[in-house]
Amino acid sequence: MSGSHRASAHRRSAPVPGPRSSAETAAPRSRGHRRRTKQRRRGRALMSGTAMLLAAAAGWFTVGPGHGELPGLTSAGAPEHTEADIQRADLAPLPADARTEAPTADRSDRDAGTVAAIPGLGPSFLAKIPAETTQLVVASGKDKDSADTVVTLWTRTPEGRWRAGQAWAGHNGYKGWTATKRSGDLHSPVGVFALTDAGGRKADPGSKLPYDKDPNFVVGGTGFNGEQLSGSFDYVVAINYNRVAGRSPLDTTYPQGAAKGGGVWLHVDHGGPTHACVSLPEADMIELIRTLDPAAHPMIAMGDAAALAT
Repeated sequence: MSGSHRASAHRRSAPVPGPRSSAETAAPRSRGHRRRTKQRRRGRALMSGTAMLLAAAAGWFTVGPGHGELPGLTSAGAPEHTEADIQRADLAPLPADARTEAPTADRSDRDAGTVAAIPGLGPSFLAKIPAETTQLVVASGKDKDSADTVVTLWTRTPEGRWRAGQAWAGHNGYKGWTATKRSGDLHSPVGVFALTDAGGRKADPGSKLPYDKDPNFVVGGTGFNGEQLSGSFDYVVAINYNRVAGRSPLDTTYPQGAAKGGGVWLHVDHGGPTHACVSLPEADMIELIRTLDPAAHPMIAMGDAAALAT
């Protein structure tokens, strides 16, 4: 507190003398009486100034109303609470709504770019996707009789929503799609199937699925459009249509009988329709093989767009 403030405080704290009685006015006071009166006044002023200094040191002194007075002060400026009370109040926990918590990722941020249900898949197909499947390849044919298809790998988030990967242009069976496939009918089967095994003529590119490198993954000749088929089986992923999971894609065991056909794969695109498989450009096949993870229980939903929407 500055000197001017102290002087001001002393002046404010000095008691205002009341009216003197007629006896005091009429009778002169002795020198000793006047000295004792002055000493008492100086003592009261000193005590008042000291109290205000202590109050300022404790944080109670304010200059006028509305300048940060603490609650709990009486009109005379004395604290209503003891020092122990104030310390207990300082140590008391803040209300829950006043606490500062570490920022967390907003759910809307986590869900950005995701959807609750995969577009184009109807209830019958969605119902066939197991809860543990978090990777789903969707091969959506242009129409029932078309050999053109678009392949997208979808990933399910921990919140149960789906995030789309890149869409790849590919091909399917020469005569399109069917839900009742037969051997040699040149249709791709419609349905939802597991993806458990991979292989190819070339070395494993980094597959998480079991990978069978075998020189018997070979094909020659030309396709329906006169394109070369060589290299089509350099990389393949078996589609579990009428096959035994956990075996090489080259295995020819057909649980539903040979008449239902088999050997339906995802393989390298050769630029035209297939006999029943789904084909992708080589770079996309490599990416797919590297991405599919047995822990994600990957599956494929495949068919023409109209069938998938049912």
